Amino acid sequence: MLSPADYVLAALGVLLDAFALVCSIRSSSFKRYFALNLFLATNAVVAILNFATLRTYGFSSRQYFYFYFYGDALLTIFLFCVLISLYAHVFAELRVGKYVRGGAMLLLVCTALVSLKAVVGAEHGRMLTLFVVDLSQNLYFVGLVLAYVLWGAVMKLHETRTQLIQLVLSLGVYFSAFAAFYALTNLYPHNALWQYAPPLLTIFLPAAWAYTFSQVREDARLAVASVSGSAGMRDPVADHR
Repeated sequence: MLSPADYVLAALGVLLDAFALVCSIRSSSFKRYFALNLFLATNAVVAILNFATLRTYGFSSRQYFYFYFYGDALLTIFLFCVLISLYAHVFAELRVGKYVRGGAMLLLVCTALVSLKAVVGAEHGRMLTLFVVDLSQNLYFVGLVLAYVLWGAVMKLHETRTQLIQLVLSLGVYFSAFAAFYALTNLYPHNALWQYAPPLLTIFLPAAWAYTFSQVREDARLAVASVSGSAGMRDPVADHR
């Protein structure tokens, strides 16, 4: 049976996805961050369908099990695309966009092959489901590593675009929080609080992006020292030229 908290979290997640989309459109960022906006729209649709499936068939039903894990895998792939698109923005001045996209596709294929190898030998009826679950978990791990590498690139290249920096940082926090969640569930698998962790983390991402698009202008710049920490001891300041 669904609790009032389940209804509130589900509604809040969809509303924040929609609000972040509106903020992105109003700030003229929709085309610039198309992959990110596509993820927000897909996340809202999947959340609505996921909640409808849960309410209709119940938490322990096969229908909810399949829809949840297949939907999660789809969203993880979309989030991986968001991360790669941010790579393209960070490295735009170096004109290596095609190499970034090519490397991303290669990494995605390799992750899929590793996931497939891990489930080979399973029963035929379960093989696809196990593959989807394993792929999603592996992509989260890859995403976590890539998020930290991207943040290192932001500091190394002295990136100053405030909006882009906050998008990268929020994604890094999201992947880190999910990694901590997986670790804690392995250590304390029977803690009832863990059921609320995924929806809370899912809410964080559109909330952070909505704040970025609504409060940070596209032309806002950070002082180089505030990003790299290598150009002096000045406090971070935004130059809204």
